[in-house]
Amino acid sequence: MRQLALPFTELAQPYTAEDFCPAPSNAAARDWLARPEAWSNGRLVLWGEAGCGKTHLLHVWAQRRQAQIFNGPGLRGVIRPGGPVAVDDAELAAEPEALLHFLNAAAEEGFPVLLAARQPPARMGYKLADLTSRLRASASVEIRAPEDELLEALLTRFAAARQLNLPIHVRNLLLLHLPRAPGFYREAVARLDRMAMDGGARITRPMAAAMLAEMLDAV
Repeated sequence: MRQLALPFTELAQPYTAEDFCPAPSNAAARDWLARPEAWSNGRLVLWGEAGCGKTHLLHVWAQRRQAQIFNGPGLRGVIRPGGPVAVDDAELAAEPEALLHFLNAAAEEGFPVLLAARQPPARMGYKLADLTSRLRASASVEIRAPEDELLEALLTRFAAARQLNLPIHVRNLLLLHLPRAPGFYREAVARLDRMAMDGGARITRPMAAAMLAEMLDAV
């Protein structure tokens, strides 16, 4: 499955604890995040499919710990952390050596490091042996596939954020046919919102079916 492009960005993604939907699928991750003292070598790798909530949890943890947030592809050169740190897209570091130096510097200072990635440490694919060793020596936890109840709650939340009324038959259509990843639900609601505004019409089942066909054709 290719990564879904998300062109509709009018609404900023809220990364607050209040906007996160707790569920059994992310319970283990939330438990680990609450206990950084238990992380192996002071590091935790939070991993799972795109849109599963990794980035959201990373931001919530960073806010609570006053941690600085970095993006993997932006890690270049020598960066010395000044406190707890979080690295999103940790498997996409353009300079693996920079990520290695970053992890070593945090360990020397005793700062906890939270990393979010789509793959567990053993499958990140870095060819730098020392970096692979550091990552594999970190604690790791997966955010599992979302439950039906979580997807329904997210659909309701995304629609409410846009003040969008989704008739029950439209909701059922989306729940039945969308891939089971929160990112697809956010994108579907954004597309329906745009279609409703452009057409000046309420959302109907044929409108939703057309949106689904176009959206899933790109997957």
